[in-house]
Amino acid sequence: MSVAPRSVGRRERNKQDKLDRIVAAATELFAEHGVDDVTTQQIADKADIGTGTLFLYAKTKGELLLLVQNAKYAEALEQGRADAETIPGALDAVLAIVRPIIECNRIQIDNGRTYLREMVFGDPEEPRHSAALAIVAQTEEAIAAALRRDERVTAGDAQTLAHIVSAVMFLSMATSLNIALSVEEIVQDIRRQVEVLLPR
Repeated sequence: MSVAPRSVGRRERNKQDKLDRIVAAATELFAEHGVDDVTTQQIADKADIGTGTLFLYAKTKGELLLLVQNAKYAEALEQGRADAETIPGALDAVLAIVRPIIECNRIQIDNGRTYLREMVFGDPEEPRHSAALAIVAQTEEAIAAALRRDERVTAGDAQTLAHIVSAVMFLSMATSLNIALSVEEIVQDIRRQVEVLLPR
């Protein structure tokens, strides 16, 4: 006997509607003003909810940023994976994976840097932080797969190198020294660093 799927109840629809409004409000305000210059009260007002309700969905502004940005970073990773499929060389495939992530991070540089800080230093048990860390793990898996195209790179070395490449990418995006750099300049900086790591 099969059980017919239950339709979503009013309470769940209301919760999803509030979450959608929160995400839309935070997305707009963060893009317009930057995460540091937006208050949770402004987000609650724009979403037409109370601040107490807002904190049921995200306890901090950092969690709100993760809520907004995680989906964008996941989309960037998928684009990078797709781009890498058409590129035979390991190094160029790695750069194809990281380029859309860098582009995503540079849309609003301060937000991008804050996102990285929240991801690294936030509570890994909190679901949005956990989701961000999962995106990092998936990025490293994609980079390792690209590196394994080079027959000189073993599977174990590919995993270790992917972890290093990920660290290089995130540091290149987050460091204050690179604030004024373009996406292309950051990609080339990463290329130079990764070239040194690869077997010759």
